[in-house]
Amino acid sequence: MEPKEIVPVGAGGDARVTWFGAEHPHHTLALGHGAGGGIEARDLQAIARALPAHGVTVALVEQPWRVAGKKVAPAPRTLDAAWRDLWPALTKRGLPVVAGGRSAGARVACRTAAGLGAAGVLALSFPLHPPGRPEKSRADELLGSGVPTLVVQGGSDPFGRPAEFPDGSYELVQVAHGDHGFAVPKRAGIGEEETLVTITDAVTKWMASLRE
Repeated sequence: MEPKEIVPVGAGGDARVTWFGAEHPHHTLALGHGAGGGIEARDLQAIARALPAHGVTVALVEQPWRVAGKKVAPAPRTLDAAWRDLWPALTKRGLPVVAGGRSAGARVACRTAAGLGAAGVLALSFPLHPPGRPEKSRADELLGSGVPTLVVQGGSDPFGRPAEFPDGSYELVQVAHGDHGFAVPKRAGIGEEETLVTITDAVTKWMASLRE
């Protein structure tokens, strides 16, 4: 892990980027967090530690509201504006950048990818709809990313189970029995390490495919 970088993003304040550098990188993978947590999320940390060995530099991005210690995320347009403002800091290493994140961070990546020229989108626990409200679908955000997209979704995610996702050009990998945070019940007989390996293996394979 490299030193953290503070990136001013206009009136929104400062974002913070934690870099996990690869020795001979072919891509940068920039990942934002969700509305209810930060970059300490297990899936984000697992990806950040696993991908550099496979030629991917990982940047974990903390939105300004989180850096400022606020408890509630701002409106989507504010999140998108901050992501756009910090994009030059993510591309300055001269590598193609894949935008991504978990939950709300995945939505930001989908909404902004095409306009920023992202090489792809990694959507972890994409919140297809609010729990119990399938009629409030956000599928248009996912389907409109305009770039190669991988969704990694828990099999029991109340924000959208894999079977609820519409047909599209994206790829989807299911994490068996996983909830929105990829936690699995003990009765499933699957440990946390196995779940994280499923996630990191899927992301590693997909990132390698972007080189082809």
